[in-house]
Amino acid sequence: MTETTQKADLPASVSTTSGVKGLVDAKITQVPRSFHYPSSTVSNNTPSDISGLNLTVPIIDLGEINNTSTRNAVVSKIKDAAENWGFFQVINHGVPLNLLEDIKQAVQRFHEEDPEVKKRYFSTDSNKKTFVYSNSFEDTYKSATPLNWRDSFTCYLAPHPPNPKEIPVVCRDAVMDYSKHVMELGTLLLQLLSEALGLDSEMLKRMDCLKGLFMLCHYYPPCPQPDLTLGINKHTDNSFITILLQDQIGGLQVLHKDYWVDVTPLHGALVVNMGDFMQVITNDKFSSVEHRVRANIDGPRISVACFFSSSLFPNPTVYGPIKELLSDENPAKYRDITIPEYTVGFLASGFDGKSHLSKYRV
Repeated sequence: MTETTQKADLPASVSTTSGVKGLVDAKITQVPRSFHYPSSTVSNNTPSDISGLNLTVPIIDLGEINNTSTRNAVVSKIKDAAENWGFFQVINHGVPLNLLEDIKQAVQRFHEEDPEVKKRYFSTDSNKKTFVYSNSFEDTYKSATPLNWRDSFTCYLAPHPPNPKEIPVVCRDAVMDYSKHVMELGTLLLQLLSEALGLDSEMLKRMDCLKGLFMLCHYYPPCPQPDLTLGINKHTDNSFITILLQDQIGGLQVLHKDYWVDVTPLHGALVVNMGDFMQVITNDKFSSVEHRVRANIDGPRISVACFFSSSLFPNPTVYGPIKELLSDENPAKYRDITIPEYTVGFLASGFDGKSHLSKYRV
């Protein structure tokens, strides 16, 4: 489906810059064809009999890292989750619960602003990296078809902290405060992941895995026909790790043992998942797994994803499997890559449901 066809598929009263929320505000009762996925893609593919199957994403209590014995137990749980799931939820993570609520409310406030206000932050210029509003109709790196049922904004927070004045006032304080806490949590998680690999606790930090951070805040409006489309198609993350805050509506699913498993919302918890670069540097020991978001009728659903990755920012660092993890029995499975090089191809693929990482296998 061409871009022209996509636009023709919209009600005449809906501007492409008003996003999916514009469709909902126009009180549509049917999802436009440009959002339709094949039924086999949208299908939940969950077994009717789950007895004997462990289909619960691990929940890990980070409040137990203060002494050696319990810390070792936490590291063991993280190792198991990173290897077998690529996903886990953390509780007692140190991010204030009131700040979790503040950032969700701030994201919702921005997305529910007047379309003309949001339009000021709209850009198709990939070099504009401070604060960018985007949606399925006009995303620079979208796939041709079908579209995803969500609007988004991106805020780049490291390696170059933004001028707060460039962030809309309705979400400015929450974005800046939340990012500081996420950076602290990311530092802790990379220490624990380093230990889970049997390496020095500062190893991943020394590799500049914390160098880049960007925040992607999604707004999934209520969908009149959620069985026809997806909030986001299946994909892996362009990151070392991703820290995600989701609200209580649900919809996030991870592909585990060929089944789509719900990442059930847990009040006060944060979701952590391994990204493609983590899989590369650990030589497949830790898994970057496919996940997606189902559309829902109960929205709006809010999520705040923080990616530890320099993305398109210039970064000459070359990444490949960590030498200490390799052996004659376990040779390197990936060629060396830079993050910007990988990111260009990753974004160009437009979440087409295919693994970009596979292109870098030796």
